[in-house]
This record gives sequence, structure tokens and C-alpha cells, in this order.
Amino acid sequence: MGRRGERLMVEKAEFGTYYGRPIIKPPVWKVPDVPAYLYLGGMAGVTATLAALGDATGRPELRRLGRVAAATGATASVGALIHDLGRPERFLHMMRVIKPTSPLSVGSWILAPFGTLAGASAASELTGIAPGLARLAGAGAGVLGPAMTTYTAVLLADTAVPAWHEAHRELPFVFAGSALASGGGVGLLAGRDAGPARRVAVAGAALEIAATAVLERRIGLAARAYTTGRAGVVLRAAQAATVVGAAGAALSGRVRGRRGRLLSWASAALLNAGSAATRYGVYEAGMASARDPEYTVVPQRERPAERERPAERERPAEREPHA
Repeated sequence: MGRRGERLMVEKAEFGTYYGRPIIKPPVWKVPDVPAYLYLGGMAGVTATLAALGDATGRPELRRLGRVAAATGATASVGALIHDLGRPERFLHMMRVIKPTSPLSVGSWILAPFGTLAGASAASELTGIAPGLARLAGAGAGVLGPAMTTYTAVLLADTAVPAWHEAHRELPFVFAGSALASGGGVGLLAGRDAGPARRVAVAGAALEIAATAVLERRIGLAARAYTTGRAGVVLRAAQAATVVGAAGAALSGRVRGRRGRLLSWASAALLNAGSAATRYGVYEAGMASARDPEYTVVPQRERPAERERPAERERPAEREPHA
């Protein structure tokens, strides 16, 4: 015991493992392949839906820009995934069966038809061949677009990586908002047809910021992986770019001429840089939590106590013996 008035200092517990190895095996995914795959797929999904909206409402610039952006994003996303897998045939192997309980299997069957439909509509848009089929293909890609924005979040949350798994409720909203901000940002380049895209970009930015704030408040210890280290720096920069980009997007509709176009271009760049940084930050947060055993050990120790608390509240109080 220490002297009277002296405070007892408790050192922070050190979490070690045998031979210094992590408790769970971190994913073997590579940078920049996987963060690019996460970002490009979301952007492609939103621009495909905007293209279908532009086609249905008579906005040719938005339709053309959206179709080309969706096809480019989907192709680059598949390329990043195949490069990370190491061999192209591994992607084809994922297409052999459909397993509804596997986010990776379902995601593969979302990405493959989406990329095919988006590519077909963009090819017709650029060549003028078979515009009727292009409309059908573009509508199909637009229907699959929302799934493209969120399935990668489900894929991450379905792993044992603490920072991803603990955020399974919020990650789909974070990714959806990020995708809406980036896809809407691309749509800002559609000139006079950019009105719907502008509203999508601002709404997406608001959703991303709000969902991220809820995530950091709800998931306890795992939130530290998102707010410290490299992930924390990247995610703070992403939020700053997203907020400024959204403000510029909202203002660009009121500024005419060359200044309005420059503001739209700058806002589009900021929104897409913020979206890409968000995906990279989430990726880094997960990797950091997988390497540090504290993120695995502490929640496991806390869960039994959390399960016992409701039982203690429901247990009737013992009566005091009569004198």
C-alpha cells in the first residue's frame, strides 16, 4: 500500500501473444488494390443509377457521363480485384456457384453482371450502335447500382477483423454515403444536367459524416482504430475533403459561367478524393485492429459481464432475515 494521500497508479495492461504473432490472421489484401476496388465499385454503382435517371428524364449529358463513368469504374474495380487475387482465373472460380450465405459469392454475382451491363451501355453510348439495347442495359446497371454501393461493406463486416465486424451496422451506411458523394461528384461535370447529381452528392456527404459519427460512438474500443494512427489521419482528411466538396457542390448550382464550372470540377475532385480516402481509412483501421491483440481480447472479456448484467437485474432481491 502506498502512503496516505498518494494515488495508486495502475499501468496499462500489455497484450502479448505467443511469438509476437496476432491472435487473428490479418487479411492478405494489398494496397492500393483493395481500397481502389472498394472506392471504384461504389462510384460506378451511383453513376450507373444517375445515368439511368438521366435517360428516363431527358438529360443526355448526365446519361452519357454516367454510363461512361460506370463502365470505367466497374472495369477498373474488377482489374484491381483480379490484381489482388494474383491470377485472373481465381475471379472466375468465384463465379462457379452462388452461395447466398457468402457476401463474397453474392458480391461477385453483383459485380460481374453489373460490369457487363455498364460496359454494354457505355459502348453503345460512344458508338451509337443499338441505342434500344443500351437503354435496357443501362436500366439493368442502374437497378444493380445500389447493391454495388454497399455489398463491399457487408463483405468487410462479415470477417473476424474487430474494427470491421464491430461496425457491421454502420459500415453499409458509411459506404453508401461515400459512394453517393463520389458518384454525385462525377455527375457535377454534366453541366446543365447536373442538378440531380448535385443533390445526390450533398445528401451522400451528409449520410457519410453522420454514419461515421454514429460508428465512432457506438462500437466502443474498436472506434480507436478509426480515430488513431494512420487510419485516423486519413479519415479526418477524408471528412474535411467531403465537407468542403459538398459545400462547393451546393454552391456550384448558384454560380454561373466559367467560375461555376471550375467550382464544379473542384468539388468533384474533393468529393472523390474524400471517398477514396474513406475507403482507404476504413481498410487501414481494420488492418490495425487485426494486428493488435487488444482489440480481440478486451471485447471477449467484456461480453460475459454484459450478458450477466440483465440476469442480475431480473433476479429477485433476497429478503432480509427477520430479527
